[in-house]
Amino acid sequence: MAELLFRDDAYLRECTALVTRIDATSVELSRTVFYPAGGGQAGDSGTLALPDGRTLRVLDTRKGQSADTVVHLLDPSAMLDVPIAPGMSVTATLDWPRRHRLMRLHTCMHLLCAAVPAPVTGGSITPERAHLDFDIEMEKLRKEAIETQLNTLIAAGHAVEPRWISDEELSARPELVRTMSVKPPMGTGRVRLLEIAAVDLQPCGGTHVRNTAEIGPVQVIRIRSEGKRNKRVAVALADDNASDGVIP
Repeated sequence: MAELLFRDDAYLRECTALVTRIDATSVELSRTVFYPAGGGQAGDSGTLALPDGRTLRVLDTRKGQSADTVVHLLDPSAMLDVPIAPGMSVTATLDWPRRHRLMRLHTCMHLLCAAVPAPVTGGSITPERAHLDFDIEMEKLRKEAIETQLNTLIAAGHAVEPRWISDEELSARPELVRTMSVKPPMGTGRVRLLEIAAVDLQPCGGTHVRNTAEIGPVQVIRIRSEGKRNKRVAVALADDNASDGVIP
């Protein structure tokens, strides 16, 4: 098991750690600031600095086979020339601008859950844009109204905080689980919640900003049907100048 530092402080940008496992394409560490892809959120990227000053690029991150481990995917060609072994001390550093965009958009998706009170059937969060799919009638989704509500909630500056509850508490409160396709991991005795004061409370293991105002203005860039029970609402940060013309 690794120490997942991002769970308690998503603003940590680097940490020192020991290499615990290595293969031809990846490394696992004793502790990490890298969030592994999961819950719809893309995995982090960045670098690993070795004791001799050389660095390896972390291209992506995934969950490991055992609980609470993160697989840091590296450039295989670079690993051929750089000596790295279990027990070695390294410094793991995030691509912070990319991570911060993910934090802003992920927090915005929680606000979107409040703006569209319907079961969530799926979702995706990348640095460029994010979307949620809802089990709702298409005619109930109004682009301008959703965008206005999102930006109102953002500007209100609601506090955003993670907290934990027991498996038993979550079982007694099934209404907290908004997602139909992905259930929160249970079995370790506790489940992480993300609370936006007076707005949203639901299980979530992702990374978020501390206050909704940090998200900044957003745009609803598309609403479309993805099937009978999947109506997709896609959002981007307004400073990206996103438009339908560049969204596949």
